[in-house]
Amino acid sequence: MKIIAESSSTRTEWALVEGATIVEHAFTEGLNPFFQSRREISHSIRLELPEAFFKRRWEHVYFYGAGCTSAEKKKIVGASLVAQFKTPVTVESDLLGAARGLLINEPGLACIIGTGSNSCLYNGTDIEKNVRSLGFILGDEGSGASLGKLFVSDCMKEIAPRELREEFYEKYHVTIDDIMDVVYTNASPNRSLSTYSFFLSEHLDNPYVYDLVYNEIMRFFERNISQYEYTRYPISFVGATACIYQDILKAVAAEFGAEIKKIVRCSMPGLVEYHSGE
Repeated sequence: MKIIAESSSTRTEWALVEGATIVEHAFTEGLNPFFQSRREISHSIRLELPEAFFKRRWEHVYFYGAGCTSAEKKKIVGASLVAQFKTPVTVESDLLGAARGLLINEPGLACIIGTGSNSCLYNGTDIEKNVRSLGFILGDEGSGASLGKLFVSDCMKEIAPRELREEFYEKYHVTIDDIMDVVYTNASPNRSLSTYSFFLSEHLDNPYVYDLVYNEIMRFFERNISQYEYTRYPISFVGATACIYQDILKAVAAEFGAEIKKIVRCSMPGLVEYHSGE
């Protein structure tokens, strides 16, 4: 039996797997070595995972996570996992997890549009090309964090329509000072910004909202997808934000002449299939 985990900055999905069957399934908070120390990651795993995941030593732990892009960051997460499970561990990026979960062993373009965003050309085993994500400050186009950042900025500058601003502040019980505090002092501002972006999904009939979402997904294609030979490969997407705005995603893809293969919320079913043959 093995453990497979897939982690965004918002939540981590865990599966205890025997062959192609999920025996135990759980969710914990997102684990990201850019925002959390080894100790904080270990603490989260031990306190939030059900006891079934600690009953004995497993065959292997496969962890795919946001922020696991360098040897240094992978080492932080790997050390935490080894300390908790006393089991051989493999740590890879959430992007490779998305590619394997979306495409299994087939080549294609794999994209994440969730709290953050990323993309790659996958050859059926590994990533061949990646246009850097750069995070929610410098990149993450089309993501929940980016949409949330744009919207709350428009609210605070009084660019967004008044009725939307008033409804937003009332719904989330926040003031401008509260938002400033979350963005500039919180350890994970991208999570909060992504949460705020869900407000937009309830108001897509508003021209301001539709244009904001459409233009931001267009930026994802312009700054990321256009750097691949995207007409040669189908494009697959994973992430809550991709699912919520899939109609707009399809409209933008059609404008680019791109073929969308699938849009799913999570990678886990495909990751279980990918690792079932090992």
